[in-house]
Amino acid sequence: MDWDLIINFIFVLLAASLTFSTVLRFQRKSVEHKERKLELEARIAEAKKGERTLGNEVVQQIEDRLRVIERIVTDPGADLSRQIEDLRAEASARREKVQ
Repeated sequence: MDWDLIINFIFVLLAASLTFSTVLRFQRKSVEHKERKLELEARIAEAKKGERTLGNEVVQQIEDRLRVIERIVTDPGADLSRQIEDLRAEASARREKVQ
């Protein structure tokens, strides 16, 4: 049996196994990196969706309040209340002048 051939064969097997294990390790790291990246992108998308939803809710609340204010301003009863308050203010101003 040729010992040089056996040693060369063992060397080739060792080199192949080291190369295979190194490539496998790099592949695992690459897959882990891609999974982490996708997970972070999903979290970012959820956060943006939540911000948009929150923004829409705030806009809706402001619109609701504005509608209420418009109703108060255009309500004829509110106009009457305003006139009554003006009359009260004039009456109290006259009382202060007298004193």
